Amino acid sequence: MTIQIADVAHDANIEGHLIGSPVSIIREYATTAGGGPRLHRHPYAETFIIHRGSALFTVGEEQLIGVGGQILVVPALVSHRFEVLDGGYEATHVHASERFITEWLE
Repeated sequence: MTIQIADVAHDANIEGHLIGSPVSIIREYATTAGGGPRLHRHPYAETFIIHRGSALFTVGEEQLIGVGGQILVVPALVSHRFEVLDGGYEATHVHASERFITEWLE
């Protein structure tokens, strides 16, 4: 199955099982600083492909700033969150699962 990126909203979730894929994707587009998900984890790895902007990531006990042009991989079962910084944030988040499975920790 083929999906045109132009047909998918900037902030869209695509579960892989719906399109015959073993991965699920979130297209993240935020222009307001301070936004982002609360602390959570997944039973699979999540890969953040950061296209533009920046965000402050908390990954386990570590904090780091992810910026456009970087790829960040959070291993399975590691707690994480991010907060959009000034200038916005645009990224593709790849979940190594055909369905989203999230355990919210806060």
